[in-house]
Amino acid sequence: MKRNFDEWLAEFRGSIANYDYYIDFDKIYNNINKIKVELNILNSLIGSKNIEKDFENVISKYPETLKCIPLLLAVRANEIYAMDSDGEFTYNFKTQNYSIEQYKIFMRKTGLFDLLENHIINNLVDYATGVETGLDSNGRKNRGGHLMEDLVESFIKKAGYKKNDTYFKEMYIHEITDKWGIDLSAISNSGKSEKRFDFVIKTKNMIYGIETNFYASGGSKLNETARSYKQIAQEVDTIDGFTFVWFTDGSGWKSARHNLEETFDVMDTIFNIKDLENDIISQLA
Repeated sequence: MKRNFDEWLAEFRGSIANYDYYIDFDKIYNNINKIKVELNILNSLIGSKNIEKDFENVISKYPETLKCIPLLLAVRANEIYAMDSDGEFTYNFKTQNYSIEQYKIFMRKTGLFDLLENHIINNLVDYATGVETGLDSNGRKNRGGHLMEDLVESFIKKAGYKKNDTYFKEMYIHEITDKWGIDLSAISNSGKSEKRFDFVIKTKNMIYGIETNFYASGGSKLNETARSYKQIAQEVDTIDGFTFVWFTDGSGWKSARHNLEETFDVMDTIFNIKDLENDIISQLA
């Protein structure tokens, strides 16, 4: 029986976030511990009455403290570019490449001296931990992608498939061809492009190439993904012994429903999380 797209789309979820999705505190604490000594040395500048002289003394005696400065500006890099009417500068905070006087200019113009000398903060370790937490929030997009992969993998295992035996993770087209001798040139532009599937399941009669994604918010990427996967599904239809499977979900699709519906109409093996929960993987044969 043909599935109803509207009913299927209505099952999509707003989030699949687990407790680890929001902030990776272990990563944050590890990053801070690497520079904790240097941050504590720079703490001596907080409330300074002569911050330029004190800064010069600290950098002269402990030049390694320079590496902490980019983080104080929420920058994860060893070099920072800055320009104004006085010129263009690329400051290196791993290996000092300007005079301490020039670094003083950097500290003054970026507002860091003001932050320190006016006692706006009380402890640079605490401040840097907060900055690291903010920077880590940018990693949620990547963690979100892995959440869907992890969810699908859990159902693959639940269905009885064994990793590196009957299912494989992150497998390229050429690896599939080499392992099972199947011609996938129809989806690799005769070998000119290299496609990687999130998972590959091998059953007695079929090889399944699986893609997974979850979109909590909309955007142009969703339309591109739907069109791309529609093309792959149509190309795979010409290959005996190989099936393309797409597990996707997320309320973001509601803003790109038309492109998704076009793919849904030509692809019997597009599924959502509800389908996973209904044991769709066990029905693959």
